[in-house]
Parts: sequence; C-alpha cells; structure tokens
Amino acid sequence: MIRRATCREKSNEMKSKPPVLESYGRLAADYDRRWSGYLRRTIQETLTRMPLHGGERVLEVGCGTGALLAVLAERHPSRLLSGIDPVPQMLAQARDRLREEVTLKEGWAEQLPFEDGQFDVVVSLSMFHYIRDPDAALAEMFRVLRPGGWLVISDWCHDYLSCRLCDWYLKWSDPAHFKTYRRAECEGLLRDAGFQTVASERYKINWLWGMMTATGKKPSW
Repeated sequence: MIRRATCREKSNEMKSKPPVLESYGRLAADYDRRWSGYLRRTIQETLTRMPLHGGERVLEVGCGTGALLAVLAERHPSRLLSGIDPVPQMLAQARDRLREEVTLKEGWAEQLPFEDGQFDVVVSLSMFHYIRDPDAALAEMFRVLRPGGWLVISDWCHDYLSCRLCDWYLKWSDPAHFKTYRRAECEGLLRDAGFQTVASERYKINWLWGMMTATGKKPSW
C-alpha cells in the first residue's frame, strides 16, 4: 500500500508540474548551442529597440540561460542587472556565465519577487507566448517599474504566416506553449495594463521567421 501511494503521489506531482519546467529543464544544457543563431539575432534586434542611456536598472523576465544579460553586462558593466526564470536548470546555466553582481531569482512573471518601482527597464525576450495570464504578468512588470520606466517585449509575431502555423502546431503538440500575438493585440494588452507611449515594430530575423518588439512607458506620476 505504501509503495502504491508513493507512486500515485509522484504521478500526480508530474501531472501538476507546469510543462515549461519539464521542457526547458531538458533543453537547458544544450539550449545556447542549439539556438545560437536565433539568440544572436533576437538579442541584437531587441537591444536596438531598448531605451538605454547609461546606468539603468534592468530586469529581464524569463532570462533563461542569461544570454541577453551577458551581452548587457559586457557592453554596459555599470548597469544593475537582474533576471528571473522559473526553470532551475536554465538559471544554473545563467549563473555559470554571469558575474556575481547580476541578481538571479527563480520565479514566475505573474508573481515577480521584487519591490515596487525597482527598475528603469523591464525586458522580456521570446518568452511572452508561454505566459498563461498575460494581464497578471503585465501588471507585475508595471508594478516593479519606476514611474517613467520602460517595458520592452520581443516575441514571435502572429502577423507572419510562419508564426501562425507554428502557433497552431505548438498548441497541438507542446503543452508549454500558450499563444502568439499580433502587433495590435500586444499593443492592446500593454495599454490595458496602464502603459503609455505604446508602440511596436515587426521584422524578420531570417527569410522565414518573424518577430516583433513592443514598448510601453509607465506614466511619470
């Protein structure tokens, strides 16, 4: 009886475990090598659209292996950098590559473990399509930004046929995936969350794959 109960408990735990933890726990060790080209291009495109002038406190939500934070630390060592990700194995990779001054925490976008108004810029790269409750996540990003701070979200763009097909396939095949957004949808979510000066831009990182970067400013009350 004891052994059967233990097996059932483990089975229930596996079923209740968020799929993204299992998927990216397996991918963590090989993630940077497998997606090196994609990471390089999306980081480059995101950085060109980030409002950085010097000394900003930056939080990356869904920092993964720390690839974007590593580039920020190299180019702008004076910035105070932080990252959060729910996958322990991905964070372990990030800790191996980043200096000790970079703050890394385990957690979810819908419940950011940071104080109100702590950051000048919050950025999210290739992560937003996993979020089950985008309104809650955006509310948290809004909360941890200082008045006048900026949110930057780069993600797959549903305006492109390739992304629409991928979205359909992943909804059927990958329980970690949730939804890709059109530019207009993403802008609407940011405005509903209270952001001003909302804008977005879509672009291709190769002949096939389309991305977008949306930005919004927290009002300077």
